[in-house]
Amino acid sequence: MNKRFLSVFVFAVIFSGLASLVLYRLLVSRLSASHPQAGAAVIVAARDLELGTLIREGDLAVETWAGPVPAHAVTKKEDIVGRGVTAEIYRGEPIVESRLAPVGGGAGLAALIPKGMRAVAVRVNDVVGVAGFVVPGSRVDVLMSGLPPGSSNLGTQTKTILQDIQVLSAGQNIQKDAEGKPVQVQVVNLLATPEQAEVLSLAGNDTRIQLVLRNPLDAGQAKPPGTALARLFNGNAAPERPKAKPAPVKVDRPALPAVKEPVRPPVVVEVLTGTKRVEATFHAPQEVRQ
Repeated sequence: MNKRFLSVFVFAVIFSGLASLVLYRLLVSRLSASHPQAGAAVIVAARDLELGTLIREGDLAVETWAGPVPAHAVTKKEDIVGRGVTAEIYRGEPIVESRLAPVGGGAGLAALIPKGMRAVAVRVNDVVGVAGFVVPGSRVDVLMSGLPPGSSNLGTQTKTILQDIQVLSAGQNIQKDAEGKPVQVQVVNLLATPEQAEVLSLAGNDTRIQLVLRNPLDAGQAKPPGTALARLFNGNAAPERPKAKPAPVKVDRPALPAVKEPVRPPVVVEVLTGTKRVEATFHAPQEVRQ
C-alpha cells in the first residue's frame, strides 16, 4: 500500500474521532444545562414569592435537587433577578419560566396582563361590587343601564354588554384569596381586550355600570334581550322586538286591450238660402280609450 495514502487515511481517522468527541461533549453539556438530572444544583425560592413580586437576589437559593428537575427550570440567577412573579412560588420550589414575567416586563399588576390585553379600572360601591365579593381572580358580567339616545318611549333600559370578564385586582390588592373573603374597595381592574376597554370606558362615563358575579367554572355565553322600564310596568320584562313588516307582494296584472269607440256616421246638414240649397257634412272626432 502506498505510504502516502496510508498517512492520509490515518490522519482522517484521527481527525474525525477528535471532531466526534468534541461534538459529543458539546451536546451533553447543552442537554445537561437545559434538563438538569437528579442530584443537580438548581435555583429555588428562598421564601414564598407572592403574585406580582419583583424577584431580588436575596429571594433565591441554590440547592441540590434529589429528584428529577422540572422542565424549563431556570439555572442562572442572572436570568431570574429583576423579573416579576406571575404565579405564586413557594419556598424551596424550583424557579421555572412559566411562573415569571418576560424579561423587562416588570412586576406588580402590569406583569399580570397578557400580551394584547388591557387592565381597565371600573368604579364600584357596595352594590356595583356585589358587596365586596368582586375579588382578584373572580369572573363577572357587565350590565349597562341608561336612556338610549332617540328612544325615550320605553324609558331606562338595561343591557348586558360584556360577559365572563376576569377581575385582575380589587383596589391595590392583586392577591387571590383562597377563602374568597369580601373586600370593600372603590375601584376594581378588569382584564379586557382593547375593544372591550372602549366599551367599558364609554359605558362608565355615560351610563350606570353594574357588575354581576358568576361562577368561574361557568364559561357559557348567554343572550339576554335586554330589559326596559316600560316593559316592567306592563308585565313584560323583555322589550318586544319589532316585528318585521311583510314585503309587498307585486301582482302582475295582464294589460287590458285597447277599446276603440264605435265609428260614428257623419252628420249631414242641409242649408236653404232663398232658392239655393246647400248640404254640409260633419265628421265626429274618433277617440280611443285605454
